[in-house]
Amino acid sequence: MSRYGSYEDQPILAELYDYVPGYRSRPDIDFFVRCCMESGGDIIELGSGTGRILIPVAEAGCQITGVDLSEFMLSRCREKLEKCPDEIKNRIRLIQGNIISIDLDRKFDLAIMPFRVFQHLVTVEEQLACLKNINRHLNGDDRLVFDVFQTDLKRINNPAFMNEMEDFSDIDLPDGRRLRRNHRVAAFHPEEQVNEVELIYYLTDSKGETSRIVQAFPFRYFFRYEMEHLLARAGFKILEVFGDFDRSPLSGHSPEMIFVTEKT
Repeated sequence: MSRYGSYEDQPILAELYDYVPGYRSRPDIDFFVRCCMESGGDIIELGSGTGRILIPVAEAGCQITGVDLSEFMLSRCREKLEKCPDEIKNRIRLIQGNIISIDLDRKFDLAIMPFRVFQHLVTVEEQLACLKNINRHLNGDDRLVFDVFQTDLKRINNPAFMNEMEDFSDIDLPDGRRLRRNHRVAAFHPEEQVNEVELIYYLTDSKGETSRIVQAFPFRYFFRYEMEHLLARAGFKILEVFGDFDRSPLSGHSPEMIFVTEKT
Protein backbone atom coordinates (compact mmCIF):
# COMPACT_ATOMS: atom_id res chain seq x y z
CA MET A 1 0.00 0.00 0.00
CA SER A 2 1.30 3.44 -0.93
CA ARG A 3 0.19 6.81 0.43
CA TYR A 4 1.23 10.27 -0.73
CA GLY A 5 1.04 13.52 1.16
CA SER A 6 2.74 16.14 3.29
CA TYR A 7 2.90 17.26 6.92
CA GLU A 8 -0.35 19.18 6.38
CA ASP A 9 -2.47 16.21 5.28
CA GLN A 10 -0.67 13.06 6.50
CA PRO A 11 -0.60 12.72 10.31
CA ILE A 12 1.68 9.69 10.01
CA LEU A 13 4.49 11.93 8.72
CA ALA A 14 4.35 14.08 11.85
CA GLU A 15 4.32 10.91 13.95
CA LEU A 16 7.47 9.58 12.26
CA TYR A 17 9.39 12.87 12.15
CA ASP A 18 11.19 12.56 15.48
CA TYR A 19 12.38 9.03 14.73
CA VAL A 20 14.40 10.05 11.66
CA PRO A 21 18.08 9.69 12.69
CA GLY A 22 19.24 12.57 10.50
CA TYR A 23 16.80 14.93 12.18
CA ARG A 24 17.69 13.83 15.71
CA SER A 25 21.42 14.19 15.10
CA ARG A 26 21.32 17.38 13.03
CA PRO A 27 23.97 19.70 14.56
CA ASP A 28 21.93 22.90 14.46
CA ILE A 29 20.26 22.82 17.88
CA ASP A 30 23.14 24.32 19.86
CA PHE A 31 23.65 26.97 17.16
CA PHE A 32 20.07 28.23 17.30
CA VAL A 33 19.86 27.97 21.09
CA ARG A 34 22.97 30.15 21.33
CA CYS A 35 21.44 32.69 18.91
CA CYS A 36 18.31 32.82 21.03
CA MET A 37 20.20 33.23 24.29
CA GLU A 38 22.30 36.03 22.77
CA SER A 39 19.16 37.87 21.69
CA GLY A 40 18.01 38.26 25.28
CA GLY A 41 14.42 38.82 24.21
CA ASP A 42 11.24 37.36 22.80
CA ILE A 43 11.74 34.93 19.92
CA ILE A 44 9.63 33.59 17.05
CA GLU A 45 10.43 30.36 15.23
CA LEU A 46 8.97 29.96 11.74
CA GLY A 47 8.30 26.31 10.89
CA SER A 48 8.63 25.07 14.47
CA GLY A 49 7.34 21.56 13.70
CA THR A 50 7.41 19.09 16.57
CA GLY A 51 9.59 21.36 18.70
CA ARG A 52 13.03 19.99 17.79
CA ILE A 53 14.56 23.48 18.21
CA LEU A 54 11.74 25.23 20.06
CA ILE A 55 11.80 23.06 23.20
CA PRO A 56 15.60 23.28 23.76
CA VAL A 57 15.32 27.06 23.34
CA ALA A 58 12.67 27.18 26.08
CA GLU A 59 14.77 24.84 28.24
CA ALA A 60 17.58 27.41 27.93
CA GLY A 61 15.29 30.00 29.54
CA CYS A 62 13.99 31.88 26.48
CA GLN A 63 10.44 32.95 25.64
CA ILE A 64 9.55 31.59 22.19
CA THR A 65 6.53 31.50 19.87
CA GLY A 66 6.38 28.64 17.37
CA VAL A 67 4.48 28.95 14.09
CA ASP A 68 3.79 26.00 11.81
CA LEU A 69 1.39 25.33 8.93
CA SER A 70 0.76 21.73 9.99
CA GLU A 71 -1.63 21.16 12.86
CA PHE A 72 -0.36 17.56 12.98
CA MET A 73 3.19 18.74 13.68
CA LEU A 74 1.95 21.16 16.33
CA SER A 75 -0.06 18.38 17.93
CA ARG A 76 3.08 16.26 18.23
CA CYS A 77 4.85 19.22 19.80
CA ARG A 78 2.05 19.61 22.35
CA GLU A 79 2.36 15.92 23.25
CA LYS A 80 6.07 16.41 23.94
CA LEU A 81 5.37 19.54 25.99
CA GLU A 82 3.03 17.58 28.26
CA LYS A 83 6.13 15.79 29.56
CA CYS A 84 7.96 19.06 30.24
CA PRO A 85 7.94 21.00 33.54
CA ASP A 86 5.47 23.89 33.76
CA GLU A 87 8.28 26.47 33.75
CA ILE A 88 9.27 25.30 30.24
CA LYS A 89 5.71 25.01 28.94
CA ASN A 90 5.00 28.53 30.15
CA ARG A 91 7.79 29.91 27.95
CA ILE A 92 6.23 28.49 24.77
CA ARG A 93 3.34 29.65 22.62
CA LEU A 94 2.25 27.59 19.59
CA ILE A 95 0.30 29.00 16.64
CA GLN A 96 -0.98 27.32 13.48
CA GLY A 97 -0.47 29.56 10.48
CA ASN A 98 1.25 30.33 7.21
CA ILE A 99 4.61 32.06 7.61
CA ILE A 100 3.92 34.07 4.45
CA SER A 101 0.81 35.80 5.74
CA ILE A 102 0.34 35.28 9.48
CA ASP A 103 -0.17 38.47 11.49
CA LEU A 104 0.51 38.11 15.21
CA ASP A 105 0.01 41.82 15.97
CA ARG A 106 3.20 41.97 18.03
CA LYS A 107 6.95 42.41 17.67
CA PHE A 108 9.79 40.02 18.43
CA ASP A 109 13.48 40.49 19.17
CA LEU A 110 14.67 37.56 17.04
CA ALA A 111 13.22 35.38 14.29
CA ILE A 112 14.69 31.99 13.47
CA MET A 113 13.81 29.74 10.55
CA PRO A 114 15.79 26.48 10.99
CA PHE A 115 16.26 23.41 8.82
CA ARG A 116 15.67 24.84 5.36
CA VAL A 117 12.09 25.95 5.92
CA PHE A 118 12.67 28.80 3.45
CA GLN A 119 13.39 26.30 0.65
CA HIS A 120 9.76 25.19 0.67
CA LEU A 121 8.85 28.61 -0.75
CA VAL A 122 9.12 28.07 -4.48
CA THR A 123 8.41 31.45 -6.07
CA VAL A 124 10.10 34.82 -5.61
CA GLU A 125 6.70 36.24 -4.65
CA GLU A 126 6.37 33.74 -1.80
CA GLN A 127 9.96 34.30 -0.68
CA LEU A 128 9.64 38.08 -0.55
CA ALA A 129 6.23 37.88 1.12
CA CYS A 130 7.71 35.67 3.83
CA LEU A 131 10.77 37.87 4.43
CA LYS A 132 8.71 41.07 4.48
CA ASN A 133 6.24 39.50 6.90
CA ILE A 134 9.09 38.52 9.22
CA ASN A 135 10.46 42.05 8.92
CA ARG A 136 7.10 43.47 10.08
CA HIS A 137 7.23 41.25 13.17
CA LEU A 138 10.68 42.42 14.30
CA ASN A 139 11.67 45.40 16.39
CA GLY A 140 14.13 47.83 14.85
CA ASP A 141 17.69 46.49 14.42
CA ASP A 142 16.64 42.99 15.48
CA ARG A 143 17.68 39.81 13.73
CA LEU A 144 16.53 37.03 11.45
CA VAL A 145 18.70 33.88 11.40
CA PHE A 146 18.03 30.99 9.02
CA ASP A 147 19.70 28.33 6.91
CA VAL A 148 19.47 26.86 3.43
CA PHE A 149 21.77 24.24 1.95
CA GLN A 150 24.59 25.35 -0.30
CA THR A 151 23.66 24.16 -3.78
CA ASP A 152 25.80 21.35 -5.18
CA LEU A 153 25.93 21.86 -8.95
CA LYS A 154 26.65 18.14 -9.48
CA ARG A 155 23.28 17.19 -7.99
CA ILE A 156 20.74 19.67 -9.27
CA ASN A 157 20.02 18.04 -12.66
CA ASN A 158 21.51 14.57 -12.48
CA PRO A 159 19.20 11.69 -13.55
CA ALA A 160 21.06 9.32 -11.22
CA PHE A 161 19.25 10.96 -8.31
CA MET A 162 15.88 9.89 -9.70
CA ASN A 163 16.61 6.40 -8.35
CA GLU A 164 15.69 5.64 -4.75
CA MET A 165 18.66 6.03 -2.40
CA GLU A 166 18.78 4.92 1.21
CA ASP A 167 18.59 7.49 3.99
CA PHE A 168 18.62 4.93 6.79
CA SER A 169 17.96 1.22 7.15
CA ASP A 170 15.55 -0.47 9.54
CA ILE A 171 15.21 1.12 12.97
CA ASP A 172 12.93 -0.19 15.70
CA LEU A 173 10.17 2.12 16.91
CA PRO A 174 8.96 2.01 20.55
CA ASP A 175 5.72 0.25 19.58
CA GLY A 176 7.51 -2.60 17.77
CA ARG A 177 7.17 -1.31 14.22
CA ARG A 178 10.23 -0.97 11.98
CA LEU A 179 11.04 2.04 9.83
CA ARG A 180 13.40 2.72 6.96
CA ARG A 181 13.53 5.59 4.50
CA ASN A 182 14.75 6.27 0.99
CA HIS A 183 14.76 9.45 -1.06
CA ARG A 184 14.70 10.41 -4.72
CA VAL A 185 14.18 13.34 -7.06
CA ALA A 186 11.00 12.82 -9.05
CA ALA A 187 11.62 15.70 -11.47
CA PHE A 188 14.14 18.45 -12.15
CA HIS A 189 13.12 22.00 -13.07
CA PRO A 190 16.43 23.87 -13.49
CA GLU A 191 14.70 26.81 -15.16
CA GLU A 192 12.82 27.36 -11.87
CA GLN A 193 15.61 26.20 -9.54
CA VAL A 194 13.21 23.58 -8.18
CA ASN A 195 13.50 19.84 -7.68
CA GLU A 196 10.47 17.70 -6.94
CA VAL A 197 11.62 15.61 -3.98
CA GLU A 198 10.21 12.40 -2.52
CA LEU A 199 11.00 11.05 0.93
CA ILE A 200 9.83 7.44 0.93
CA TYR A 201 9.07 5.78 4.27
CA TYR A 202 8.69 2.00 4.58
CA LEU A 203 6.82 1.19 7.79
CA THR A 204 6.52 -2.47 8.80
CA ASP A 205 4.01 -3.51 11.45
CA SER A 206 4.11 -6.42 13.91
CA LYS A 207 2.52 -8.72 11.31
CA GLY A 208 5.29 -8.04 8.83
CA GLU A 209 3.08 -5.96 6.54
CA THR A 210 4.83 -2.92 5.05
CA SER A 211 3.26 0.38 4.06
CA ARG A 212 4.98 2.74 1.62
CA ILE A 213 4.43 6.38 2.59
CA VAL A 214 5.67 9.08 0.24
CA GLN A 215 6.23 12.65 1.35
CA ALA A 216 6.39 14.62 -1.90
CA PHE A 217 7.20 18.32 -2.20
CA PRO A 218 8.90 20.88 -4.47
CA PHE A 219 12.20 22.14 -3.05
CA ARG A 220 13.79 25.39 -4.12
CA TYR A 221 17.56 25.79 -4.20
CA PHE A 222 19.38 29.09 -3.86
CA PHE A 223 22.72 30.69 -4.57
CA ARG A 224 24.47 33.04 -2.18
CA TYR A 225 24.06 36.34 -4.00
CA GLU A 226 20.50 35.56 -5.06
CA MET A 227 19.76 35.16 -1.36
CA GLU A 228 21.53 38.41 -0.52
CA HIS A 229 19.42 40.29 -3.10
CA LEU A 230 16.19 38.80 -1.72
CA LEU A 231 17.13 39.86 1.80
CA ALA A 232 18.01 43.39 0.69
CA ARG A 233 14.68 43.74 -1.12
CA ALA A 234 12.87 42.66 2.05
CA GLY A 235 14.64 45.15 4.32
CA PHE A 236 17.47 43.10 5.83
CA LYS A 237 21.21 43.56 5.85
CA ILE A 238 23.54 40.60 6.23
CA LEU A 239 25.79 40.54 9.27
CA GLU A 240 27.40 37.13 8.79
CA VAL A 241 27.18 34.13 6.46
CA PHE A 242 28.32 30.83 7.94
CA GLY A 243 29.03 27.61 6.08
CA ASP A 244 28.14 25.27 8.93
CA PHE A 245 26.71 25.29 12.44
CA ASP A 246 30.18 25.52 13.99
CA ARG A 247 30.13 29.13 12.71
CA SER A 248 32.88 28.46 10.19
CA PRO A 249 33.00 30.89 7.23
CA LEU A 250 31.18 29.97 4.04
CA SER A 251 33.50 28.23 1.56
CA GLY A 252 33.10 26.29 -1.65
CA HIS A 253 32.89 23.06 0.34
CA SER A 254 30.44 24.21 3.01
CA PRO A 255 27.25 22.13 3.31
CA GLU A 256 25.10 25.03 4.53
CA MET A 257 24.49 28.73 3.97
CA ILE A 258 23.49 30.24 7.31
CA PHE A 259 22.45 33.87 7.18
CA VAL A 260 22.58 36.12 10.23
CA THR A 261 20.72 39.28 9.24
CA GLU A 262 19.47 42.49 10.79
CA LYS A 263 16.35 44.51 10.05
CA THR A 264 17.30 47.80 8.40
